[in-house]
Amino acid sequence: MSATTTAMATATKPATPTSPLNLSRTTATATRVLRQLRHDPRTIALMLLVPCVMLVLLRYVFDGSPRTFDSIGASLLGIFPLITMFLVTSIATLRERTSGTLERLLALPLGKADLVAGYALAFGALAIIQTALATGLAVWFLGLDVVGSPWLLLLVALLDALLGTALGLFVSAFAASEFQAVQFMPAVIFPQLLLCGLFTSRPAMHPVLEGISDVLPMSYAVDGMNEVLHHTDTTGTFIRDVVIVAGCAVLVLGLGAATLRRRTA
Repeated sequence: MSATTTAMATATKPATPTSPLNLSRTTATATRVLRQLRHDPRTIALMLLVPCVMLVLLRYVFDGSPRTFDSIGASLLGIFPLITMFLVTSIATLRERTSGTLERLLALPLGKADLVAGYALAFGALAIIQTALATGLAVWFLGLDVVGSPWLLLLVALLDALLGTALGLFVSAFAASEFQAVQFMPAVIFPQLLLCGLFTSRPAMHPVLEGISDVLPMSYAVDGMNEVLHHTDTTGTFIRDVVIVAGCAVLVLGLGAATLRRRTA
């Protein structure tokens, strides 16, 4: 190969990061995502306001039965952030790929791990605001009766939001359009919603369905919320639930980095 050909090949080859994960590249990615979201008020409203509005509606749907709101309100504090972050993250990531932004970014010294971690950091920051608003509203304004610490509710809700972010990043790799990204919701979210124990206790389900629910992360998110709802102290079951939800989020983020594609086929 001639020197000219070698130079051209070197010039067109995407730069390779010197390390799998770099703090400065990750924070730069997170800053860019947050800057873009600042100019998208509809997305911000979806993430921050919709869970609060849904909790208010739920509270007054069960206005004559406050115990019913207590029994499912805590669970929904974990479910709402997971769903909204899943939708927003999957669509936002897909939009970056279809517009060519993702391909240009990965041609720079920016690895997939940097990109995924940057997205997780940006949406995680919004998740903190989202879960703080929803938890504060439910506990201090809507009268959700929680035996344990509201801070533990906030912790589980935050981990659920991060899990939703991770799932959104992961499924975006398999969608070719924003419509297809939304279509993944019935496949990824709805089965977990039905089997997580929100509508009936998991031991009361058919044994096959109970076995399936045991491997779904939303089940442990709901279990963790219920532990805070009924116990004053931090229980071993609560710690197990938190570790499982956090571990699932980290695992799915890793899968998201591995399956992330530069462009849509």
